[in-house]
Amino acid sequence: MRELPPVTRLRRKYGVVAPELDERRRRQWAAAEAREIGYGGVSIVARATGLARSTIHAGLRDLTATRRQRVKAAERIRRAGAGRRPLTTSDPALLAALLALIESTTRGDPESPLRWTCKSTAQLADELTQQRHPVSPRTVATLLKGAGYSLQANRKTREGASHPDRDAQFRYLTGLITACHQRRQPTISVDTKKKELVGDFKNGGREWRPQGQPLPVRVHDFLDPALGKAIPYGVYDLANNEGWVSVGIDHDTAEFAVNAIRLWWTRMGRHRFPRTRTLLITADGGGSNGPRSRLWKWALQRLADDFDLTLSICHLPPGTSKWNKIEHRLFSFISQNWRGKPLVSHQAIVNLIAATTTRTGLRVKAALDTRRYETARHVPDEVFARLRIAPHAFHGDWNYTIAPRH
Repeated sequence: MRELPPVTRLRRKYGVVAPELDERRRRQWAAAEAREIGYGGVSIVARATGLARSTIHAGLRDLTATRRQRVKAAERIRRAGAGRRPLTTSDPALLAALLALIESTTRGDPESPLRWTCKSTAQLADELTQQRHPVSPRTVATLLKGAGYSLQANRKTREGASHPDRDAQFRYLTGLITACHQRRQPTISVDTKKKELVGDFKNGGREWRPQGQPLPVRVHDFLDPALGKAIPYGVYDLANNEGWVSVGIDHDTAEFAVNAIRLWWTRMGRHRFPRTRTLLITADGGGSNGPRSRLWKWALQRLADDFDLTLSICHLPPGTSKWNKIEHRLFSFISQNWRGKPLVSHQAIVNLIAATTTRTGLRVKAALDTRRYETARHVPDEVFARLRIAPHAFHGDWNYTIAPRH
């Protein structure tokens, strides 16, 4: 067999060992091969490996170093001070120029070069280059990270001014719930989940599918008059980790909300609590179940009359709707269960809700509510006066009891 040329032989050998070597070992291996070849070895190894001649000569110096020098060199791959200088060293004004761009306080400020744009690293790099600070998007990202910046989404934390009795209301509510649980009486948290468009619309999140075969959906999220929307109203049993969701198709009214509670009681609640005559309801302070809604209280009175139940209703303080237990213990898991799945029909929504489970044992039932609910319905003074509403001593506007009228 004809012997391979030295360059070809070395190139093949280098291709095998190079992935296993760091920078220092690589130059030392190349230097050893060059020394083995003898005269012209550095040039041959450089052609075979693509390493610079200066790198191979550095490897030769490594091989001739004393034992003490080798031990000291083993602590680092490159000698101290090696490598390209940071751009902030060669261009001291770079970081200040970058921070000036991203610290434009007013989005429409005419003095801001990036007004009305998102501040991506590519845009920042382009603007800096125009300002005679040539830089790549990757370097911009490195500089921002070093300056304490990170990619962050908006966070919903501003819920308006805090009511002075906010904490006191939560303590009061916690005390009532604890007492009910000790007496094995039902306590529920209620609220309306975000309304959903029905149809083959994009739904946030991802799900496993064959690679390169995403599920096609509509480009624009416009209401389909033929399919309408879905209005999920939930009831969550705080003690038993169970939920009920009525999926409405019409309007989110107080009557719709109370009908969801009625369905929970008839299909789940009274079977779980067959001997109870009381029910504690916790709700937020707005929407269809707000404390100032006469229709809400009138509909609850009918519920109390029909089932001979004494209802205690406690509303969360203003600006704390996200603290409602149902948000975290039921609605969040429903959203996780249907992420990435287009909500193509009302029945599909009901099925996805009912299929929601957790490792802690959450159980959910759901049904479609096809009733039509009149909006802007008024409860006259004489009708409202006949309701058996007893405000609590503490914040009677938030806490009250509705007793049956027979």
